[in-house]
Amino acid sequence: MSLELPVVNLDSATYECTFGRGCDGVCCREGKPLVYADEVARISDNLPKFLPRMRPVAAKVATRRGFLSGRKRLGQETMRTTDHWCIFFNQGCVLHQVGAEEGDKYRYKPAVCSLFPIQQDDHDRWYVRQKGYKGERWDLFCLDPHNTSRPAAESLQEELALAEHYEQESRAAESRP
Repeated sequence: MSLELPVVNLDSATYECTFGRGCDGVCCREGKPLVYADEVARISDNLPKFLPRMRPVAAKVATRRGFLSGRKRLGQETMRTTDHWCIFFNQGCVLHQVGAEEGDKYRYKPAVCSLFPIQQDDHDRWYVRQKGYKGERWDLFCLDPHNTSRPAAESLQEELALAEHYEQESRAAESRP
């Protein structure tokens, strides 16, 4: 796969997701990801297909109070949590599961979740989140480069391709009159 997306630490970053192999989805615990307006609309429009798969308490909260927290971060809405977990977490991401069954696991997931652990810094440069890098605050097993020797360039090919797609969309939108 040939990527043109510059990722500042891709040559040195390591990463391996161990969800289902020792990790219970800790990145979805207290995560409260930001959700862009188009993502809010897509999730809202499809909420009836997510509700039966959600934890009962989460489905009840989503039905009564919505899936957004009512708080904003970086000017965007954030996802609600129930019992300290993302409202859509139920032995994995319900949004991911439904999307995968429909042929695109990223269809309903917020971009920040789909791209994890890739993100942009304050200067819009892409990087792989790593313990001890750029002041990383989350102390997660998967973000500690000492826990795997698997190169992030290998393990994050789908996420890198998605980031490149988002980058291309952003450039195209900027060039429109």
